[in-house]
Amino acid sequence: MSDSNTYQNRRDFVKKVGKWTLAIPIGYLTGSMLMKSSAQEFVWQIDPHKCTQCGQCETNCVLTVSAVKCMHAYQMCGYCDLCSGYLRQGVKELNTGAELQLCPTSAIKRSFVENPYFAYTIDEELCNACGKCVKGCADFGNGSLFLQIKQDLCVNCNQCSIAQSCPADAIQRVPASTPYLLKDGYKTEQS
Repeated sequence: MSDSNTYQNRRDFVKKVGKWTLAIPIGYLTGSMLMKSSAQEFVWQIDPHKCTQCGQCETNCVLTVSAVKCMHAYQMCGYCDLCSGYLRQGVKELNTGAELQLCPTSAIKRSFVENPYFAYTIDEELCNACGKCVKGCADFGNGSLFLQIKQDLCVNCNQCSIAQSCPADAIQRVPASTPYLLKDGYKTEQS
């Protein structure tokens, strides 16, 4: 074999290796992007019908302040003067004193509508996901308060530590296209 043929074969070999060296990563990136776009994204969420308000959402989230917040289904709410999600059980007087409120962070705001009705709103920045208001509302009220993982706060951990510790198995993966499992009557704004 002559030197020019050997040189030509080496040259062809290097060209082929160079093409494959570029083609493999490009093909891999293209394939992974196509798979990502066709694969459905999932997020963590609480099924409000399974939730037992155990308090794990407050203490087991990887975030310092839990991504779980209380929500309010206004159409279900009775707007009661004696709200079991707002006031402690067995209160003797009906006022907004901190010692009478069930929420340890004062995240539930009460405002007068007309006698005898009050509107209750949740200050999400103050809510720590303890679930005390939700439990009170479920035990003695109509269940209009419920917990949800706020998707704008959640970091969507691969293994959600709250889901792993949830005794009711109420936290599950749901499609990102419908990230909330809501109670009937829930609206984003008070109606």
